[in-house]
Amino acid sequence: MKLSAFIKKFESDIIDKLYPNKYEVRENDYEIKSIHSNSKNVKEGGLFIAIKGFNADGHNYIKEAMKKGAKAIISEKKVKNCNVPVIVVKNSRKILSGVSASFFNNPSEHLFLIGVTGTNGKTTVTYLIENILNTAGKNTGVIGTVNTRYAGAEVANSLTTPEACHLQKAFFEMKKNRVTHAVMEVTSHAIDFFRIEDCLFDAVVFTNLTQDHLDYHKDMETYWNCKKSLFTNHIIKGCKKDKVVSVINMDNQYGKQLYQTVVTKKISVGSGGDNFIGAESVEYKITGIKAVLKIAGKRFELNSPLIGKHNLQNILCAAGAGIAAGISGEDIIQGIENSKNIPGRLEKVFNKAKKYIFVDYAHTPDALENVLLALKELKPKKIITVFGCGGDRDKTKRSIMGKIAGKLSDLCIITSDNPRSEDPNEIIEQIIKGVKTETDNFIIEPDRKKGIEVGIKALTGEDILIIAGKGHETYQIIKDKKLDFDDRKIAEQIVSL
Repeated sequence: MKLSAFIKKFESDIIDKLYPNKYEVRENDYEIKSIHSNSKNVKEGGLFIAIKGFNADGHNYIKEAMKKGAKAIISEKKVKNCNVPVIVVKNSRKILSGVSASFFNNPSEHLFLIGVTGTNGKTTVTYLIENILNTAGKNTGVIGTVNTRYAGAEVANSLTTPEACHLQKAFFEMKKNRVTHAVMEVTSHAIDFFRIEDCLFDAVVFTNLTQDHLDYHKDMETYWNCKKSLFTNHIIKGCKKDKVVSVINMDNQYGKQLYQTVVTKKISVGSGGDNFIGAESVEYKITGIKAVLKIAGKRFELNSPLIGKHNLQNILCAAGAGIAAGISGEDIIQGIENSKNIPGRLEKVFNKAKKYIFVDYAHTPDALENVLLALKELKPKKIITVFGCGGDRDKTKRSIMGKIAGKLSDLCIITSDNPRSEDPNEIIEQIIKGVKTETDNFIIEPDRKKGIEVGIKALTGEDILIIAGKGHETYQIIKDKKLDFDDRKIAEQIVSL
């Protein structure tokens, strides 16, 4: 991609062009070899796009990018004493998306792309869709919280929805490896920060909306408007706008509102009999979900190893995406039944003692409530809950989660999650305020490993232990250190002693 081609394509977004003398006559000849938004990753001949983040501002690292070989800069500010071309734009985040898509020849145009958004359930739904597509013989790629995976390769993600340059490169690599269908989690931050601005979706799924990310969005209305914009603004633009399908969970109050608003083709899913995809004769057991799924007027028996009402909603959402992708009801059911284990989502910790221990990513009030209600449905003798709340995140949800855990658990063990820069004991105190409104039966253990050990030792044969909050994560963030820590491995080690 030539610099001149970029200038021509994004001319309306450009405020100013600054060329050192030696570049003035070479503008039309300059070839951009790579795209970067992180100065540490800049390669010789690359284009560095400076964006302002939560903790760092890329504009402060322009000199570093040049030292590493950047041959052109896109910035929202003029840059002094710069010996490479600088293009000043109105919004460098938006430009990052457009330039990245252009650089990789708009790869999502050539994939059947499914986006999954919502507060909870995104990861489970993407795994289910992946298995449905694989069962139908599709070559599938996935981008989400756990990793990016396609064609036998797996790459860890630092963000659930990566920055636009990484996202477009992933689509490009998928296409090169003959992937036909891609599934991705879409976060509210990704929508707000233009990461998906140039992603061309064939189907989008709405799982639910509940309280989360209010440290960023400030209130639920702003959070809702952000999520809603994916359906009401984003997907109604571009070359796929006339065929894109919206799959909407009608068991969520926001889903009902959304269904009335969207103007695309749409599929309703939920427990109500008037939905395009629904469920009948549902049984919830420790071994999973047994139900009859109604899909487009036909009925199919389902036996899924996933547990709980919230997972039935996830299953229905995935089935909706399957229909949007043209997959048969038989393959949809088989794909769901093939989904034996979703990392960190009510994931069973297998042990010789046959104790019922689960690890779940539940880190929002709604997710924790769904998990505990699902376990309560199984009628255990006791539910023991080990959990904490993350630092440097929405503080208002801490006491709410404490109240939920206190109400639905027989014993709460309050511990640390990822405290980050905050004092773990202060976070725990905020959680305890909610717990105390429901019960006095709680234990405080700031050391998460010891907290898990206390929970396991308290287990009897008919009890269930749920370790909530971190799920698939293999680390714990304390101050500026990222330490090895996996709830599943810790629990396995302790229960085997």
